[in-house]
Amino acid sequence: MKNATDIIKIIQNQPQFSKLSHFHCIKKIQSLFNLPLQKMVKFAYIKNQTLFFVLNHPGAKQEFDNNIQSIKSALKFVTPEECKELSINDIRAFVTHTPSFKPSKPLQKETAPQYPERASGDISVDIQDERLNKLVKSIFDIIKEKNGS
Repeated sequence: MKNATDIIKIIQNQPQFSKLSHFHCIKKIQSLFNLPLQKMVKFAYIKNQTLFFVLNHPGAKQEFDNNIQSIKSALKFVTPEECKELSINDIRAFVTHTPSFKPSKPLQKETAPQYPERASGDISVDIQDERLNKLVKSIFDIIKEKNGS
């Protein structure tokens, strides 16, 4: 009876999942880098038997160039198990200047701040005009109603 790892290996070796083996090979080679350089790798891909690493900082490119000869020589002598079926002839790197977009919080609609009503409506106004006096009293009633007084 096959266990889970055997089943996963069988699935990964099928032609439609060949990109998974490429991914494991790239991750294995990337693990040969030192940790700060590993963190500066945005992504990697294989094209025309060349492994490309896309870096996010020019300093990482310089560090990569300093270490690349030792990595190439090590890969020629000992090829990782994950990279047996791939033939990688060259390893290159370049810096991308495209910004990486992080998902932002949804924008909230800005509204005017709400303040509690401080007026109580307990003032008396003597207005001679009947219409205007009625209007002021209705405003006082609205204020009293909102304050609950």
